[in-house]
Amino acid sequence: MEEKSLLLQLTGEIPLLKIIDFLVENKGLDFTKEEIIEGSGISKASLFNYWEELENHNIITVTKQEGKTRYFTLNTKSIITKKILELEKALISEALEKDSKKNEILVNNCSC
Repeated sequence: MEEKSLLLQLTGEIPLLKIIDFLVENKGLDFTKEEIIEGSGISKASLFNYWEELENHNIITVTKQEGKTRYFTLNTKSIITKKILELEKALISEALEKDSKKNEILVNNCSC
């Protein structure tokens, strides 16, 4: 079983957030809708329920089109996306700080 990301640990596993989390974790890469469904572990219906919100808030952007297939990526120019990335960065910093303190305690308590 895959461990939940820090973002999903904080927010819960709502399909919209699972989509955003997948795109954040794969920032800079582009995906078809089918790949987003598979990568985020949601149903096709869930993707289509939230897709309009992703577009309306400019969280995703089209990177290319091959025939009828469109590819999407996280829109890092969007103010909302920037705030999501700031939150992710803060969560990572907090986790690293906690790990550092935990390791410090272990070293101090070691009778080596």
